[in-house]
Amino acid sequence: MYEGGCLCGKLRFEIRGGIDSIVYCHCSLCRKAQGSAFATNGVVQRKDFHFVRGENQLTAFESSPGQHKLFCKHCGSPIVSTNEARPEELRIRLGTVDTPITERPQAHIFATSKAGWDHICDDLPQYDGYEPGRNPGETE
Repeated sequence: MYEGGCLCGKLRFEIRGGIDSIVYCHCSLCRKAQGSAFATNGVVQRKDFHFVRGENQLTAFESSPGQHKLFCKHCGSPIVSTNEARPEELRIRLGTVDTPITERPQAHIFATSKAGWDHICDDLPQYDGYEPGRNPGETE
């Protein structure tokens, strides 16, 4: 089980399952949403994700049709994103998870759009778009 929450502490959640398909996304949308060089996201099953407190403190932004980024309306911490095409899944922002994560990132995606000042320093695969096997309709 994983536990996490937002910066101000008004939101707390648990994940009662694994985290799959962890990637570093370097696309411009993720950079803007995170305020950083990339976003580190993983997939959790919606049935395994539970708010312990503060679910009513969430607000959402529809970043593209059918995709919503959910964040704390007080401190702005990004928590998850949802996609209407995959209602059974959430994309968790790994920086909000407090407990040690055993699963590991698998790739860098949209690596050619990375910030000009960023340098990828590991040996993970790098892709110009989504990693192989991902439906282009499934965004971050």
